[in-house]
Amino acid sequence: MAYSLGLTLYTLASRREAAAQPRPPRPAGTLVWLHAPDAETARPMAELAGRVMSDLGHAVILTGAAPPKGNLPHTPLGDDNPADVAAFLDHWTPDLTVFSGGEVRPAMIAALKDRGIPMMMVDARAPRLPEGSRRWPGLLRGAVQQFAHILTLDDAAARAYRRAGAEAKVAGRMEEPHLVLPCTEAERAEITRGIAGRPVWLAAALPQAEEDAIIVAHRSALHLSHRLLLIVVPENSERAAGLTFRMEEAGLATAARADEDEIEPETEVYIADNPEEFGLWYRLAPICYLGGSLTDGAIRDPLEGASLGSALIHGPKTGDHAGAFARLVARKATQPIANAKALGDALSDLMAPDRMARLAGEAWDVASDGSEVTDRVLALIDRMTEER
Repeated sequence: MAYSLGLTLYTLASRREAAAQPRPPRPAGTLVWLHAPDAETARPMAELAGRVMSDLGHAVILTGAAPPKGNLPHTPLGDDNPADVAAFLDHWTPDLTVFSGGEVRPAMIAALKDRGIPMMMVDARAPRLPEGSRRWPGLLRGAVQQFAHILTLDDAAARAYRRAGAEAKVAGRMEEPHLVLPCTEAERAEITRGIAGRPVWLAAALPQAEEDAIIVAHRSALHLSHRLLLIVVPENSERAAGLTFRMEEAGLATAARADEDEIEPETEVYIADNPEEFGLWYRLAPICYLGGSLTDGAIRDPLEGASLGSALIHGPKTGDHAGAFARLVARKATQPIANAKALGDALSDLMAPDRMARLAGEAWDVASDGSEVTDRVLALIDRMTEER
C-alpha cells in the first residue's frame, strides 16, 4: 500500500488516541457509507441516506457535516491520515462508499482500493483535497481515477475530472430532504377565517436590527393596500412583547399571539412568537421577507418558504444558506434587494398577483427538483452492492 510507509511514522500515542474515540457498533448486513464535506452537500446526502434505508434496506453511516435530519446515524471521520483511516475502516468495514461535493481524500481512497471497497462521487464540484492536506505531485489525479462513477453538478466540474484522467458524467443536483414544515389544519383554517381574504406578508425570524426596515416597508405598502396584514415572527421569541410595543409606538394596530389576541379587521400587524409554527405562517403568507438577510445573514432556510408557495424577498446576506440562495437567484425565483430602502418597493412589486404567482412557482420548482438524480444514484448503489 502506498501509504504503509507513512503509517509507521505515527506514534503509538496517536494510535491510542484514535482508538479511544467511542464508536457505536457496526450494524449487521450491507453498510453504505456516505460522506458530505459541508452543510450544502449534507442535505442531499441525508435524503439519499433515507432512500438507501427505506428503498434498498441497507444500513448507512454518514460522516462530515452533520445531516439536517437528527435521526440519521452520523459519526466522526477523522483526518485523512493512515492511522485514522485504518481505525475507521477496521471498525465500520463499509460495503460501498459514496463521496460528495468533490472532496478527494487520497489516504482514504488508497485504503478503500486496497480493501476492494467500491467508491463513487456524486453532486460533484471540481475535485479538491481536504483543508490542510499536503499537496504531492499527481496525488489528486491518481485518487480521482479510483472512482467507479463520478456524477457532477455541471459541465465545468465534469471537465475538471476528465482533465485528471477520470470518467465523469453531468447529472445535476440530487434531491434535498422534504422541507414542507407541518401545521395543524384546524388552526390554519381558523386563522384563515380571521384574515378573511386580506393580503398577507410575513417577516420570518426578524432580528431587532431589521425592525425599523419592516415598519417603514409595511407603512408604505399600506398606502397601496390598506387591508394588508403583516405577520412577524421575531428571531428571539423573548422579543415578542417589546416588538408589539414597538409596532404600536409606530402607529400600527397590533395583535399578539402570545396574548391570545384575534386578528381583527383593523389589525395591521400580528406578532407570532413560536418558532415551531413557521409551517403555519408560510402557508398563510404568499409573500415572505427572510429575516437577517439585510444584516448578519438569513436565519431561516429559504427553501422552507419556497416549498410552501411563498414568494421570497431577501437581502444580500445569505448566512448559512448560500447554496440554496444561489440556486433560487439563478432561476430568478426570488426578489433580491440591495438594502433596507428597497424593501418597500419590492413588497409593492410582489403584491401584483401575476408577479407573486410567477416567483412562488419558480421557487417551488427549485425546492422540489433533483428527484431523478437521486433515483439514478440509488440505482447505482443497488447495482454496485449487488455486484459486491
